[in-house]
Amino acid sequence: MPKKINKKSDAPGITQLVEDATLGITDLVEALHRQILHPPMLPSTPLQDLLQSLAGITYTQIRQGTRLISGGLDAVLGHLTPLLSKLGAGPERDTLISVLNGVVGDYLEQNANRLAIEMHLRYQFAPVPLDRDRLLAVYPRINGHILVLVHGSCLNDLHWTRNGHSHGAALAEELGQTPIYLRYNSGRHISHNGKSLSALLEELVRHWPVPIEQLTIVGHSMGGLVTRSAVHYGQQDQKSWTKYLEKMVFLGTPHHGARLERFGNFLDVVLASIPYARPFARLGKIRSAGVTDLRYGNLVDEDWQGRDRFARLGDKRTFIPLPQSTACYSIAGTVGKGEDPDSALQGGDRLVDVRSAFGQHKDSAKDLNFKEAHTWVAFETSHLDLLGSPEVYAKLKSWLA
Repeated sequence: MPKKINKKSDAPGITQLVEDATLGITDLVEALHRQILHPPMLPSTPLQDLLQSLAGITYTQIRQGTRLISGGLDAVLGHLTPLLSKLGAGPERDTLISVLNGVVGDYLEQNANRLAIEMHLRYQFAPVPLDRDRLLAVYPRINGHILVLVHGSCLNDLHWTRNGHSHGAALAEELGQTPIYLRYNSGRHISHNGKSLSALLEELVRHWPVPIEQLTIVGHSMGGLVTRSAVHYGQQDQKSWTKYLEKMVFLGTPHHGARLERFGNFLDVVLASIPYARPFARLGKIRSAGVTDLRYGNLVDEDWQGRDRFARLGDKRTFIPLPQSTACYSIAGTVGKGEDPDSALQGGDRLVDVRSAFGQHKDSAKDLNFKEAHTWVAFETSHLDLLGSPEVYAKLKSWLA
């Protein structure tokens, strides 16, 4: 969400965004409340029916009040927090919080909301302490080959496991790498997350308990842009972690933006693909700073500072080339079949087209120039299926071996 602005001309748009967010999250909270109060497949009791009726009146009043005063997003988020706590720890709660951060994460951070995710590293779905002795306890077979995996918009480290397969776990087992997963608030600006990731990786290499031989980063979707931003700022600030970075692999990364975001319905598509997250799809038109950065693939502060991120201003990005000292690879997905590759490449993976994933630009000066041998197309593979595809894993393994 945009920061508070005093200009009168901006007020109606900001008011509408707050109203849309409040109404949409109210619907979500009511749905969660109903599920927690009355689980499916169980008979209802008179007390449950009474509580549900009273709750329905409350949510109706919230909607009516929102339409009258166009405010109250914080109040609705306040109702959401205890409901999420009732779900307890688990994938459903983690998914909902990650989606909420992807949709309005910049708003959550700006208002110091406790639902905002603070960037941290994880392993086996738990935080990794950046302390030498505790790292040795977390990784009994730790080595100098570090593999960092960076998730995409509205996702988290849980989503690297798909259809019973985890690229990170498999690479660790077969190639002897030590995997570590990033979790972050994907609603923040990509440049903000890039700076935070650079600082976090500097801490990681400083506390790594054995000599580091190489660092590899695999980024999915927005995660690839966050990675490129981190490398840019890390090299700019002469961070030591960049000296260990030997390889980067991008899975479905919109290097030159996602067309769906330019049409304003990127979130509608991605959220409908995530279990437990479909109620959030109605919030797609709100679009956090992180999502609007996907329009053209913003990497640095200058790409968005001083500009209305909802305005149709065209591509004003600073061109950031791939790092010359790092081998860079890219995998693009397409839902088309390989029998007719020319037409199959047109559709992309439903979220990111192949040309953007390969960093190809109509202006040759902005082309990322991946080596041909370092690019590969996964046919009949959607954006999220890149995370669980055996063919994608085979290509990853061949590149990283």
